[in-house]
Amino acid sequence: MLTARFKLDREDRVVSFHLDGHAGTAVKGENIICAAASAIAQTAIGSLQDIARIEPDYQAEDGLICCQVSYDREDRDQLIQIASLMASVRIGCMQLEESYGSHYITCLDEY
Repeated sequence: MLTARFKLDREDRVVSFHLDGHAGTAVKGENIICAAASAIAQTAIGSLQDIARIEPDYQAEDGLICCQVSYDREDRDQLIQIASLMASVRIGCMQLEESYGSHYITCLDEY
């Protein structure tokens, strides 16, 4: 099973995400749920770099992708971009869970 953990701050902004495991719906490397979650997360990391112009703390390897950001910035537009991109990973994973079921992907919020 794929587990997606999201750490939220006091303002309900996603501070970090941690996706690990494999959904088990197909042979490793051919799993549509894992591929979708990975694409969502990797696109957000790339967008944090290219759009928000930050260098998030992240790790991506087989069966694991995680990312952490800081909201300790003064640029309001940049803060909105960071919060939106991080929230999009949570939304995308929650949509996968809703579509395919928690047997394959489970999303957990942590405070």
